[in-house]
Amino acid sequence: MLLRWVGINATDRRLEAAAVRREHGSLGEQQTAAILSRLPAGWTVLHDLAVPGRRFNLDHVLIPPSGTGLVVIDSKKWRRSWQGRPCPTTLVRGRLHCGPQDRHQQIVDFAGYVSGTAAVLRVPASALLPVIVVHGSPVAGGRIDVRVPAWERTVHVVAADRLLETLVGVPGGRDPVRAAKLADRVRATLPPYGTTA
Repeated sequence: MLLRWVGINATDRRLEAAAVRREHGSLGEQQTAAILSRLPAGWTVLHDLAVPGRRFNLDHVLIPPSGTGLVVIDSKKWRRSWQGRPCPTTLVRGRLHCGPQDRHQQIVDFAGYVSGTAAVLRVPASALLPVIVVHGSPVAGGRIDVRVPAWERTVHVVAADRLLETLVGVPGGRDPVRAAKLADRVRATLPPYGTTA
């Protein structure tokens, strides 16, 4: 009642909260981009790509020096603390939590995005390595591998400070020709977000 009296309604509050979440998410994406800029030569790093025919975007898509697949990264900026208490990212009975908050649906959604991306690129889902990088909240053990029921892959949830070592550890060697061809295919199929109608 009081909020309505001063001219603030529920729609205004929801729009403001959504804007704050977008800004917070953008900060996480910028922090991830800064980390990815330190990858060794041979990696192709693309940011904020649209997936035609789908209602989501990809924060970061990487082609490793081997050119044998893609790494799809989703950046998350989660709370370091909640009501004065530490807010670690942990697995609780097979579901991902940030402190007391169940974040598992975000993992399931991301698995769907990766699967949809594989379909658009016409490659098997096994050719895409799904990684969620978490800024803020400490990730238990630095990395948590989360199984998603009814999906053939594991989503890797990685602490921001462990991202580089995780990526550099991806096997496959170097094949610059194959990597360049795959990068060209990704660029031709997944345009920058906001450039498609």
